[in-house]
Amino acid sequence: MTAEKAAFPGYTIAAIVPAYNEEVTIAQVVTDLREAVPGMRVYVFDNASSDETSARALQAGAIVRHVKRPGKGNVVREAFADIDADIYLMIDGDDTYDASCARGMIARLIDHRLDHVLGCRVDNPNASAYRPGHAQGNRAFNALVSRLFGDSVTDMLSGYRVFSRRFVKSFPALSRAFEIETELTVHSMGLRVRQEEYPVGFKDRPAGSESKLNTYRDGIAILSLISRLFILERPALFYGVIGGFLGVLGLLLGIPVVVEYAYTGLVPRFPTAILAASLVTLAVIVGTLGTIMAGQLRARREATRIAYLAQPSLPEMLGV
Repeated sequence: MTAEKAAFPGYTIAAIVPAYNEEVTIAQVVTDLREAVPGMRVYVFDNASSDETSARALQAGAIVRHVKRPGKGNVVREAFADIDADIYLMIDGDDTYDASCARGMIARLIDHRLDHVLGCRVDNPNASAYRPGHAQGNRAFNALVSRLFGDSVTDMLSGYRVFSRRFVKSFPALSRAFEIETELTVHSMGLRVRQEEYPVGFKDRPAGSESKLNTYRDGIAILSLISRLFILERPALFYGVIGGFLGVLGLLLGIPVVVEYAYTGLVPRFPTAILAASLVTLAVIVGTLGTIMAGQLRARREATRIAYLAQPSLPEMLGV
């Protein structure tokens, strides 16, 4: 593909396609991506497939890489570490997303000087492509994350995204499996990058293609990650609430004992006095832990911000 025919001359663009046993769909995804964005390099990361995923991807013109450790998070970690590009596109290899939207998403990233464009799935309510319960679960997770982390998101579990180099090279990628989308969403909120949402088409898997998702297992894993990230990203609030509750409970139990001692000089309820003192002490310890964690969070965010700023912005890449 010549540079003159490239969709976005002057930019190197890489598409990352995680795939596990997607021989039925992977060739179509690769073909659609190459047609949507001429000049884009399409990398298929075969996550230890037991079928012909790699062969089909190669035949369609993709660059195939192999990741032995199972889990989408492991694929994203290796892809972000190994691939150098100005712009990164990530899309699942199951052919459920409209690959033709890739060009518009990339144009939005460039024109608005963004770091993250989230492809929000537009589903047909009369013929939903979601598995039973997944649409409700996705909405519940969106509401929970928006409330906990203070920034609204419409489709946090979408696997269709476009990133700047700054975003990719400052992202730690600690997740192992499908909860990687949650980590990406919370990272963008914590770093407060410039981001927008973009509506994308969404359809059911074609015949012969099977989903790798497990509703309950993956849902529990996502909820567990949200809990851990909330503790890490909002320590002052988390420990403050717990410490405040313990402190108030200790005072409620201890004030009557103190008042009685002030009037009589006696402490007839030693167990209550000991419990109250213990609760107040524990509240102080929890509050101190929250302060320490908040300091660590600030240091971590400063380091992440420095890593982010160490990469050139898109306009700088073109000398603008």
